[in-house]
Amino acid sequence: MDTLVTTEWLSEHLDDPDLLVLDCSVCTLPQDDGGFKNISGRAQYDEGHIPGAGFADLKGELADSNSPIEFALPTPEQFCNAMGALGVGDGSRVVLYDTEYSAWAARVWWMLRWVGFDGAAILDGGLKAWTAEGRPVSTEAVNRPAKHLTPSLRPQLIADRDEVFAAIDDPAVELIDTLPGPYYRGELTIYDRPGHIPGALNISGMDLLDESGHYRSDNELVSLHHGDPNARVITYCGGGIMASSNAFILTRLGDTNVAVYTASLQEWASDPAIPMVVETS
Repeated sequence: MDTLVTTEWLSEHLDDPDLLVLDCSVCTLPQDDGGFKNISGRAQYDEGHIPGAGFADLKGELADSNSPIEFALPTPEQFCNAMGALGVGDGSRVVLYDTEYSAWAARVWWMLRWVGFDGAAILDGGLKAWTAEGRPVSTEAVNRPAKHLTPSLRPQLIADRDEVFAAIDDPAVELIDTLPGPYYRGELTIYDRPGHIPGALNISGMDLLDESGHYRSDNELVSLHHGDPNARVITYCGGGIMASSNAFILTRLGDTNVAVYTASLQEWASDPAIPMVVETS
């Protein structure tokens, strides 16, 4: 199974006994103050999902609820237990999707890689592509038998603040800010301070997608990500979600040393002692 599958492929394999489909959606709601609020996508899932799909809750059991950082990583054991409860085992194949941008699905894909699981793929175009083609949806609750997922941790896939701080003065490490341009430049912000981490390039996760919400062709994606495929690359955004989409694509393109700074600007911008850059015209 490729790490990116089409709706046609999924339709043909939906009944495979070792295949598990998970909806990873989170709903982002605009607020009166210009910010955003993220809520679980479970209600949308209940209204209609791909037949047989379970729900992987990034606002629930897949995050550390005791952390002040939204979407903070749980421990590897907690994550594996949560995925096992959804029916993901060591021998499973998993297809992940969401309702917007594929970044939520990419975050779960990256977390699965972090714990050593390589049997996951993302559904290209997500639920919108599935329903646009008139494929069936279901409102039936799905309860899969629990399985065991063994953690085999790859700590190098997650970057912390100290590593990112050291990377500012390290030419061997490439930092990629995956937020849209106005946020990168500091024209807009929903975090404690505007701007970006010094030295970071801007490759917006939104630019990875075409107008239909599918990932762009490999040739187009290569033209966006043109660094050394063997260099250390750290992606970040606001909460490590869109950054996971860029990390997913970099890995698909053959980069071998990619990490996600999962705490991202939620953590970084909250500390006035560490630098940020605002672009000036």
